[in-house]
Amino acid sequence: MAWAVLVIYLHIQVFLIIMETGHATENTTGMMETTAAGDIIIGGIFPLRTDVQKRISFAPEPQPCGSSDKRGLIKALAMINAIEVMNNSSRLKALNVTLGYRILDSCTDPNTALRVIGDFMQRGHCYTESNNSACAQPVMAVIGGSLSEISITIARQLTLQMIPQISYSSSAVILSDKVRFPAFLRTVPNDKHQTAGMVSLLHTYGWNWVGIVITDGDYGRSALDNFVSQASKIGICVSFKLILPQFQTSKELLSAIEHTATTILNNPKVQVIVSFAKSNQMKHLFQKLKNQTLRAGKNMESMRRVWVASDSWSSSKSVTENMTLRDIGQVVGFTFKSGDGSSLGNYLNKLEAAGHEYTGNNSFLTKFSVLQNTTEVMKTLREHIHAPTIFSTEMAVSAITETVISVCGSRDCKTPGKMQPWEILKALQEREFTLGGKTYKFDKKGDISLGYDVTMWWSDGETIKISDVVAEYHPHTNNFTYTDHINTQYFQDLKIISKCSNSCVPGEFKKTAEGQHTCCYECINCTENYYSNKTDMDQCLSCDTNREWSAEGSSSCTLKEVVYFSWQDKYAVVLLTFSALGILLAVIVSALFLHQRETPVVKAAGGPVSQVILFSLVISYISAMLFVGRPNHFQCKARQVLFGISFTLCVSCILVKTLQILLAFQFNPALQGVLRRFFKPYIIVIFCVALQVITCICWLVMKSPYHKTNPQPTTLLEECNEGSYLAFGVMLGYIALLAFVCFICAFKGRKLPEFYNEAKFITFSMLLYLISWMLFVPVYITTSGVYLSAVEMVVILISNYGIFSCHFLPKCYIIIFKKEQNTMNAFRKNVYDYSSRTSNSISISESSMSEKQSSVQDFICALSSSVPADGLLEPGVVTNCREGTSHTSLHRSPATKHSFRRSSI
Repeated sequence: MAWAVLVIYLHIQVFLIIMETGHATENTTGMMETTAAGDIIIGGIFPLRTDVQKRISFAPEPQPCGSSDKRGLIKALAMINAIEVMNNSSRLKALNVTLGYRILDSCTDPNTALRVIGDFMQRGHCYTESNNSACAQPVMAVIGGSLSEISITIARQLTLQMIPQISYSSSAVILSDKVRFPAFLRTVPNDKHQTAGMVSLLHTYGWNWVGIVITDGDYGRSALDNFVSQASKIGICVSFKLILPQFQTSKELLSAIEHTATTILNNPKVQVIVSFAKSNQMKHLFQKLKNQTLRAGKNMESMRRVWVASDSWSSSKSVTENMTLRDIGQVVGFTFKSGDGSSLGNYLNKLEAAGHEYTGNNSFLTKFSVLQNTTEVMKTLREHIHAPTIFSTEMAVSAITETVISVCGSRDCKTPGKMQPWEILKALQEREFTLGGKTYKFDKKGDISLGYDVTMWWSDGETIKISDVVAEYHPHTNNFTYTDHINTQYFQDLKIISKCSNSCVPGEFKKTAEGQHTCCYECINCTENYYSNKTDMDQCLSCDTNREWSAEGSSSCTLKEVVYFSWQDKYAVVLLTFSALGILLAVIVSALFLHQRETPVVKAAGGPVSQVILFSLVISYISAMLFVGRPNHFQCKARQVLFGISFTLCVSCILVKTLQILLAFQFNPALQGVLRRFFKPYIIVIFCVALQVITCICWLVMKSPYHKTNPQPTTLLEECNEGSYLAFGVMLGYIALLAFVCFICAFKGRKLPEFYNEAKFITFSMLLYLISWMLFVPVYITTSGVYLSAVEMVVILISNYGIFSCHFLPKCYIIIFKKEQNTMNAFRKNVYDYSSRTSNSISISESSMSEKQSSVQDFICALSSSVPADGLLEPGVVTNCREGTSHTSLHRSPATKHSFRRSSI
């Protein structure tokens, strides 16, 4: 194979001469190509030179190509090396089949590529139409092109004969459409995965305000559409979309680059730019950015950005030209997966070892004069090796080789025309192939989606270098796997902010103005009972107001505190103290009255009835205590019922005492006999209390009070619901009715003898009760919260203390401090004084007043002589104060002395 090495070396020299001179050979020599004979011919389309030099011409003549592309040459050499390696494999040798190639130059131009692909088609037509032995060996498969625009153009032509086409770098999404491109395959992922990886990277770093630069054409347009679509789904906005002309010779190119640089510099908030442009266009753009920055007198740091580079220029360090990373910023590159590049390296070493002296009669090579130093040639080539595309090219050759082995194992492949390209295509889509110990297979769309490697550009001073792989993007899971370099300097400089608006912190939400990007917004505080617990939330979340609350601008909900009128509350302590004091005083007074039960004061206070009143007050004080503490169902039912029944008992006893006084003094004597027969004190008390008991039982049975948790703005109020407020009102109204009757009756007897008369105290206590409960009703209706229980508790204590103070404290004062007044003589003297005042006030007209005088005189005698042992005043027959006979006369003379004696009881 020494001759093959020599020929390849000569080709390299020719390509390098082209690169130096910058001239193409179409004008004088026609199509530029390199070939090698074989049983199966593989076509190759590579950009050995840059864009054509566009010129206006109406003649159908080829356009001259531009300067040489060293990276295109390396790709072509990688294909040649891979074919040579496969020819040396034992599997092909066993079949006695060799692979040949025919490599043509696309000049990085779709029209030129379409023109040169016609040569492949003519070879196929030759055998299909004439089967002439003079026909050249047909091309069975094509590797190329490089750019998506070129691949799309030639794919339509190759589809006519179903010649399989395998691209090593065309990634436009449209090429995965098997309806339009059934013969197209590729060893790289389509751009949908690349844009998804870029969007994922932006989202990882929180960059949601970005710009995008593309080269016009199928590749750029497809990438733009996919990127914008995927970015918008996760809240990333594109501030500007800049499109550069596809052809570098276009007059619009400089103007477009000028506009692109201006737009970038005028949007300082856009700190991240995604670029799907060509490498040489990026070189011009960086230079223009630098020129505009310096011309504006700004610091070079103002043009720094994070550049997310697509596979089209992510490995082209030449784009920076005379600038450093301190000028342009950081570059994060997405590249195709790489493999073991040692095979191509060994191949270049062999060429370098062959030396520069050669001879040959190849007409293509003789058109150029030689030569350069071999070592310099190899050094230049090695500098332009792009490992991902080399690996993709080798994969394409491996896939075709595996297919040839499978097809040619059972048929004749050496005779031209015996095997057709579509047979190769079918086998390509069905079979797996192996490279570097790994197995690969084209998917249903004809793609091999290995994912992407992520690299970072870095500088060791003035020289820009590309890092090893810092992360791997996996398209099937849409996530990154970071290498050990993640914690090094490669990513630490990416902590920048690229947002239209500052992030809304937890407790705020984004409000976007109409017509603006969703990424441009203002931050508004969440309202009460709403919260946001993440950054940049579109709306606030609602708290569960049954158990949670939040203040304005909250980042979380707070559990509502359970509140009630607790034992520790200072107001509760005060009220409980008064309740306990009332119980203590009632017990003390009860003991005192029990000890002094035979004294006139105790008997005049009612005797046993006073003990019943004190007992009812104690129960009432206890019911007041039930308004404190955490409510429960039993407590809610007991407190109102206890108060209602106990206070009804108290007022009923007072009512009996009031009616007793009224019977003795305020009724016509003719009616007293009848009324006395119906006046049954204990029956009246039992009857009054029984009505209240029935009311409470109906209340408890039909709709009883119950414990309820009432959500408040910031708390959970545990309280008692009265169940039926109608029943509650009936209970209180009934007590109020009894109190009002007491008040009316007592008011009429307010002028009785001072030491015996309780009417004035009953009047005052009932008036105090009525006023306090009249005030309670509107306060109770309009008040809510913890202290609603305290309101009723206060009214109960006022009522209790009013009765206790008016009915018992004056008696206690006489018993303890005025013992001389707690005697029968003192009472008789008081009655005598009252008798004198009453006698002087009676009219002289005895005919009209005789009956009334008699009645008054009768009771005066009764007051002085009859204090029954049971303590209840029993209006009975008034006897003559002297002889015990009936007495109705009354002397008016002030000198008249009345002598009284106690009648027998």
